[in-house]
Amino acid sequence: MPQPNTKTLIIEPSQGWVALKLRELWRYRELLYFLTWRDIKVRYKQTLIGGVWAILQPVLTMIVFSLFFGGLAKMPSDGVPYPIFSYAALVPWTLFANGMTQSSNSLVGSANLIKKVYFPRLIVPLASVMSNVVDFVLAFVVLIVMMLFFGIVPTEQIIWLPLLVLLALITSLGVGLWLSAMNVQFRDIRYVVPFLVQLWLFITPIAYPSSLITNDLLKLLYAINPMTGVVEGFRWALLGTQTAPGAVILVSSLAAVILLVSGAYYFRRMERSFADVV
Repeated sequence: MPQPNTKTLIIEPSQGWVALKLRELWRYRELLYFLTWRDIKVRYKQTLIGGVWAILQPVLTMIVFSLFFGGLAKMPSDGVPYPIFSYAALVPWTLFANGMTQSSNSLVGSANLIKKVYFPRLIVPLASVMSNVVDFVLAFVVLIVMMLFFGIVPTEQIIWLPLLVLLALITSLGVGLWLSAMNVQFRDIRYVVPFLVQLWLFITPIAYPSSLITNDLLKLLYAINPMTGVVEGFRWALLGTQTAPGAVILVSSLAAVILLVSGAYYFRRMERSFADVV
C-alpha cells in the first residue's frame, strides 16, 4: 500500500530578534476578549463595594492632594478649582498606572495557561491593560459630575480626548511589556514597580501645573514623559486651561511609540523562554 503523504512540523525556538506577528493577535482576538473579561471579573469577585473601588482610588488621592498641595502649599491650578484640576489629571493617570502595574505581573499570574497551550503571549499583558478601561469610564463619569458641580463646560477640544486616552494606553502597554518580560526572569521586578509608579507620579504634572517649569531644556526633558502630554491634554480638552500641550504632545507621543515598539520587540525576543521559566 502506498504510504500517505505526511508532513513533519519541527518546532524550534526563535533566534535573535523576531517579527512581532501582529496578525496572530487578530486571529486570537476572541481570546483577548475573554482574558480581558476574566481580569475584570477577578478584580471585583467577592468584593464588598465592587466597581466603587475604581472611583475611590482617584477620589481619595484628589482629596489628599487638595488638602496638602492645594490648601497648605497653595499650589497654582491654572485658574480652575484645585480639586478638579488634580482629579482631571488623576483619571488618565490611574488608567496608566493600574494598567502598567497589572500587566507587569500578568505573565507570572497566567503561568498555568502559558505552560499548557500556545497563543500569542502579547495577549496577556494587553488584556491586563485593556481591562482597566472599565475603571477609567467609571472615574470619568465622576469627573463629568465634578465639572457640572463647578460649572465647567467642556471645550470643543474634547474631540481630542479619545486620542489622549489611546496615548495613555500605549504608554501603559509599552512599559508593561518591558516589565512583564523582565518579571519572568527577575521576580524582584514586582517590588520595583510600586516605587516606579510613585516616582512617575511626581514627575508628572498632576499635583502641580507644568507652567511652573520655565526652563526650555527642562520643558523638553519633561515632555519625554508621555504622561505629561496626556495629563496636560486632558486639562486643556476638558477644563479649557491655557497650557495647551502643543509641541509637548508631539514629544510625548514619540516617546510613547518608542516605548511600545521597543517593549514589543523585547517581549518577543524573551518570549521563547517564558514557558520554561515562568
